Amino acid sequence: MEYLTFALAKGRLAAKTLELLEQIGITCEEMKDKSSRKLIFVNEELKLKFFLSKGPDVPTYVEYGAADIGVVGSDTILEENRRVYEVLDLGFGKCRMCVCGPAFAKELLQHHEMIRVASKYPKIAKDYFYNQKHQTVDIIKLNGSVELGPIVGLSDVIVDIVETGSTLKENGLEVLEEICPLSARMIVNQVSMKMEAERIKKILQALKEALKKCEL
Repeated sequence: MEYLTFALAKGRLAAKTLELLEQIGITCEEMKDKSSRKLIFVNEELKLKFFLSKGPDVPTYVEYGAADIGVVGSDTILEENRRVYEVLDLGFGKCRMCVCGPAFAKELLQHHEMIRVASKYPKIAKDYFYNQKHQTVDIIKLNGSVELGPIVGLSDVIVDIVETGSTLKENGLEVLEEICPLSARMIVNQVSMKMEAERIKKILQALKEALKKCEL
């Protein structure tokens, strides 16, 4: 039997995913050793491999078949736009993708004016403004704290993930428009879905049942 390989986004998503997998009997003891310098973790009994990567790289590993299954936020899936199957909403890591800025910027969003938008997610921002709002914008890609954009006059608004909104509030900004809800999703390589259909579907079914129990 071939190994099935999981690529997990480092941090909270990986920890939550491993908790969920344990509920369906999939464990990887090697991953619990925090001092380990290993990059690939193996469960020989179940013929499974796991590795951690930066979120934006997960869809890349899955598209090219370096991983059969990936778990990453839907923001990354939308931004990276890779050829993968999105098969399951895991329901955790919930937040929203929003247009944010100072209160007076709401006016700029209603008149289809040319505005500047700062974001870590230029593809999502472009798709929203061009295809949904039909508003021409100048999109500026930032990698750090995008909240700085409107504060220092780099942009009129930002497109960013909002969890609680407290960082926005502290900096005199607010949610102006919601683009879409976000959460952790499971993605599968297109070839793996055909070649390993039975094993993957079995895992998906078990996960769906575990998630239902969590909701009860």
